[in-house]
Amino acid sequence: MKKHYLLSYPAVFAALLLGSCSSSSGTDGAVTSGTPATEAPAMNMGRGIDLANLDTTANPCEDFYQYANGGWLANNPIPASESRWGSFNELADKNNAVLRELLLEASSNTTAPKGSAAQLIGDYYAVGMDSVAANQAGIKPIQPELDKIKSIKTTDDLIKTVADLKTKGISGFFSMYVSQDDKVSTQYALQAGQGGLGLPDRDYYLKDDERSKTIRTAYQEHLRNTFQLLGDDAAAAQKKAQTVMRIETKLAEASKARVDLRDPYANYNKMTIQEFAKQNPNLKISQMLTNMGATAAKEIIVGQPAFFKELNAMLKSVPVEDWKTYTRWHLARTMAPYLSQDFVQENFNFYGKVLSGAKEMQPRWKRVLRATDSALGEALGQLYVEKTFSPEAKQKAITMVNNLQEAFKEHVRDLEWMSDETKQRALQKLDAFAVKIGYPDKWEDYKGLDISRDSYAANVMRASQFAFRDNIGKIGKPVDREEWFMSPPTVNAYYNPSMNEIVFPAGILQPPFFDPNADDAVNYGGMGAVIGHELTHGFDDQGAKYDYQGNLKDWWSTADLEKFNARASAVADQYDQYTVLDNLHVNGRLTLGENIADIGGLNIAYTALQKALENNNPEKIAGLTPEQRFFLAWAQIWRVNMRDEAQNQQILTDPHSPGRFRTNGPLANMPQFYEAFGCEPSDPMVRSDQERIKIW
Repeated sequence: MKKHYLLSYPAVFAALLLGSCSSSSGTDGAVTSGTPATEAPAMNMGRGIDLANLDTTANPCEDFYQYANGGWLANNPIPASESRWGSFNELADKNNAVLRELLLEASSNTTAPKGSAAQLIGDYYAVGMDSVAANQAGIKPIQPELDKIKSIKTTDDLIKTVADLKTKGISGFFSMYVSQDDKVSTQYALQAGQGGLGLPDRDYYLKDDERSKTIRTAYQEHLRNTFQLLGDDAAAAQKKAQTVMRIETKLAEASKARVDLRDPYANYNKMTIQEFAKQNPNLKISQMLTNMGATAAKEIIVGQPAFFKELNAMLKSVPVEDWKTYTRWHLARTMAPYLSQDFVQENFNFYGKVLSGAKEMQPRWKRVLRATDSALGEALGQLYVEKTFSPEAKQKAITMVNNLQEAFKEHVRDLEWMSDETKQRALQKLDAFAVKIGYPDKWEDYKGLDISRDSYAANVMRASQFAFRDNIGKIGKPVDREEWFMSPPTVNAYYNPSMNEIVFPAGILQPPFFDPNADDAVNYGGMGAVIGHELTHGFDDQGAKYDYQGNLKDWWSTADLEKFNARASAVADQYDQYTVLDNLHVNGRLTLGENIADIGGLNIAYTALQKALENNNPEKIAGLTPEQRFFLAWAQIWRVNMRDEAQNQQILTDPHSPGRFRTNGPLANMPQFYEAFGCEPSDPMVRSDQERIKIW
């Protein structure tokens, strides 16, 4: 899927480190600038900037992230059950408190009509919370699938079983789903891409640094332990762990690197089902699609043909028994969080502790709540928005979006590096943006989904199967432009290039990102910059390749595209310089789209704020000018403490930069920031005229 999320979904963000400088500070600890402003009584800072979160011993012109967030960072250690803790986590926790009440109420109601939102979420949550039943059941919930795997004798049997497991949400082999055709956005297309790995990325299998080697050793131990939980003795488990590692390493070697996956043209390889079958006969695609209920598909868009070429060869060279071992592992890996405590604990020991650095497991209610939201997000979301998102809040958010769009148009018209012809096409795209705020106009219909209190794992598979069939069933149907790809309680946002739409769930339209009762400076520095970020995704190095109708299509003049690419390359070079952990650097090419969106979004939000202030007398609040509050609000949404393990995973896999650099990177390119905090040309946060980057 090619959505551009505000942060890697469903994870949250990171933080890190920079340099030192000089500026004057007022008696209240807030840095002052030379800009005159009327002093106003201090507002309720809970609806704006909490001064206790600042580190006034730090110089804002040296490391603004530390200045804006140092107090918070020092006073908010990472809970033992988390790999990171930041503003996204804080807001998610507030939302979770509301959701938990809703789920407890629904789960205590045993008379809700079958198929109603209350029945679905109530039964799903209730059986998920029944750890006694899960422990008594052991591996019984997945025994039918284990038996199917055990009965495999031939490649034909393997393909049939893999197809069945994929309909139930079981990972392995490759990815397959239906989404819009990149070049014909009015049509759905069957898509196939690389996959099949138990580690988060190909680099975990291929890099030779000590950190990667340590993770591979721990992964093999995890494989052994899981096979023993499935009933194998130690010797057999060891042998099977080696088999899985051997197969996954071969798949990793055939996989594209994450930076290469960012090229939509290279990853668009459309062919008929017959052509794919001819290229990859051992995959038996027609048989697989029949078993999946996807016979309506006549064409397929293949993301990485070289990967499928290797997988096709492996289906012949790797013994069926080894594939059975691999398939058994991916069944256990996918379902482990929903089985008995021994599986849950083993899964956490590796994916939670080793990969992410968490010290202990989250409480069961949080894990089951997350699973309920994942499976039944719009059923739960209906109840959530009734409690948390007023029509007034929605209207104010819509007004902000409109203001940001107008500010973006102004920026486009004023661009010195873009020709009038390309400007008109950019403005056409901006006018065509669809905007979704809070929740869907039409809620998803879960008719036909059977959720009961018999088995947590069974509910998970049934919900996955329902979602798979719904997705596969889109083939040949009109594109549903009302569909949402996040649930209303989600603390995130996204841009979808094929829909040319920006989407903001009710879950993120809450303080500190957005507060209808906060002053404009805080709202525009927080939610305004988030909106600007998503708007800019339509014009980042990937989004700029899609036209106003959502089609992958060249709409730039050659000269303008060269100028754009030169500026984008400068962004990548800037972020390449940022160091995380020892000698681990931000990958400027992997994070390029998000960095462009951060820089553009913050500039656009600043312009929108200035327009909002035109009819108001700019006031200081607690010694802070509107501009200072704006930049502080930007910084506070990225504050986060993060464990080393999670930072390592973020740098390898996440298209977003760590929080410190999401804060400081854009500000270093903004003269408006220098002026607001009185920065001098020699200060570390200040880039020279030649270095400074502005695209949008």
